[in-house]
Amino acid sequence: MAVTELKRKARRNRAVANNKTSAIKQLLRKPTIKNVDVEAIKASFAEKKAAK
Repeated sequence: MAVTELKRKARRNRAVANNKTSAIKQLLRKPTIKNVDVEAIKASFAEKKAAK
């Protein structure tokens, strides 16, 4: 029996895997924002507004 290569399917499978890994890497690249003091930010805006 002859063995046939499914080249298109292999290429598609590789592309799907690469897209998934790149999407995961893209999500991990974004830094997480922690310990944001909202009141301090509001106060800084008020100070800038008062300075003008």
